[in-house]
Amino acid sequence: MRHPRTALLAASGSLALLAVVSGCGLKSGSPLVDDVLPGSIGKGLPLKGASLTVTSKNFSENIVLGQMVGLVFKAAGAEVLDRTNLPGSISAREAIAKGDADAMYDYTGTAWITYLGNSKPITDPGAQWRAVRDADLKNGVTWLPQSTLNNTYSLGISQANNAKYHLKTLSDVAALAKKDPSAVTICVENEFASREDGLPGMEKAYGMTVPASNIQKMDAGIIYTQVSKSNSCLLGEVFTTDGRIQAMNLATVQDDKHFFPNYNAAPVVHSRTYEKYPAIAALLDPLSAKLTTGIARQLNAKVDVDGQDPHDVALEWLVREGFIRKG
Repeated sequence: MRHPRTALLAASGSLALLAVVSGCGLKSGSPLVDDVLPGSIGKGLPLKGASLTVTSKNFSENIVLGQMVGLVFKAAGAEVLDRTNLPGSISAREAIAKGDADAMYDYTGTAWITYLGNSKPITDPGAQWRAVRDADLKNGVTWLPQSTLNNTYSLGISQANNAKYHLKTLSDVAALAKKDPSAVTICVENEFASREDGLPGMEKAYGMTVPASNIQKMDAGIIYTQVSKSNSCLLGEVFTTDGRIQAMNLATVQDDKHFFPNYNAAPVVHSRTYEKYPAIAALLDPLSAKLTTGIARQLNAKVDVDGQDPHDVALEWLVREGFIRKG
């Protein structure tokens, strides 16, 4: 479960996964040794004396966000154990729920559908976050205010092709498919091509039909290259915060009918930890207020395109924004 979109598993599958990992604890980790000081947040060292563990899932964006949490805690006076990069969504989720880890960034769509077992996403991002926050309290998980960073599906198109077709929304794509069916060619992953929360459902929601001969199935990484450098697919399945969108100068079309779930990133904290250290909210709220889909693309590109270390990317951003200072 590399990516938040894997949240769209059936509830029964989610329960099976939970059963597999329910007996697993965190076995490894290393202390954060950075010499960092408060900047605009962490003044007065509100976490002095605390010993906290941060975690994350095992894809670049979530690792960067987990490192941010750890560095902010460190600057606020805590001793921090870094247990980021856990395999999949479920293992990181269980670490927070069980108290094996204290905090991470997670995604509202993942929680609402995979963890909490709902089949239908809530269209309004704020309403979905509130529903997740309220429902998850019984699981010992506290959700802090979300960011506008929304790591969901989209379709990407090269700037050159979009200069010709001017596709701004999925409704525009549907109109083009009706007017000129041969023009709409799409590259997608196998899973996205067959699931009702993927291409088939999108076609139904927008009243479009893409001929099977116009759909090519391939690995996710190849899609970006095919969309940017070839004419084999006009459009390709992309993730909205992927750094390759920026690096390859792609445009994305807006999901104007809100078919795809919202995957807004928000800090989650083990509830007993939050009760003991309520200052955590004041430390992480400013980060969430600053994080956007565009910023995520920039940070992800530093890792996935430029090859930088996620820890270094997180530290550089926090210092540049003035949240913390280097000692």
